[in-house]
Amino acid sequence: MKDKYHILYTLSGLFLVASFFSSCKHQEHEYHSITDKIEAESKNYQGTSISSEDFIGDIKTLEISEGAHTFLIPERKSQIKSYACTECHSKSLAQMQNGNEAKKAHWDLRLNHADANTMNCVTCHDGSSMDNLTSLTGNTLGFNHSYQLCAQCHTSQFDDWKGGAHGKKIASWAPPRASMTCVNCHNPHNPGFKSRWPARFNTQTEKERR
Repeated sequence: MKDKYHILYTLSGLFLVASFFSSCKHQEHEYHSITDKIEAESKNYQGTSISSEDFIGDIKTLEISEGAHTFLIPERKSQIKSYACTECHSKSLAQMQNGNEAKKAHWDLRLNHADANTMNCVTCHDGSSMDNLTSLTGNTLGFNHSYQLCAQCHTSQFDDWKGGAHGKKIASWAPPRASMTCVNCHNPHNPGFKSRWPARFNTQTEKERR
């Protein structure tokens, strides 16, 4: 008798398992969760006819890969009016600073990024090759990859930017993805944004505040 009940118990268990898996074979447009729906309906997304190319327009871009993310950014070097820097910086920065007749370069520039004990010009600029930037570890970086300098300190913002949560898109989320870099929105020498009123100033609200 025990064997009989054991067999019935086993068969009923197998029936329940089979029923569960057969129920998971959803009909078209029927899903068990929002995650299942997203995964199912996004499988052919890359084959869509939607594209951001028309909105990128004449912006010159280059493709970069950071971790698992590959996307486009604006090409910067050709947009710098005074590039190449060596057109004026014919000597190393040390020589230019110590010369008796040396003129102050970039006299109108004020570094308001970190205090003088933390940052100065050569923190980011390669003093012996002014056409390039340099990392904290001494690696040479081109101006097109200046965002890698920012990533040395602003790690959380950099991770968000790679994933698309920080910064501004040039076009939209449709491929090819194109994003502004740090220096497209922030002045690297004075990166903070000044306070300002909204575009539409509500005079009534201002009166109520007084």
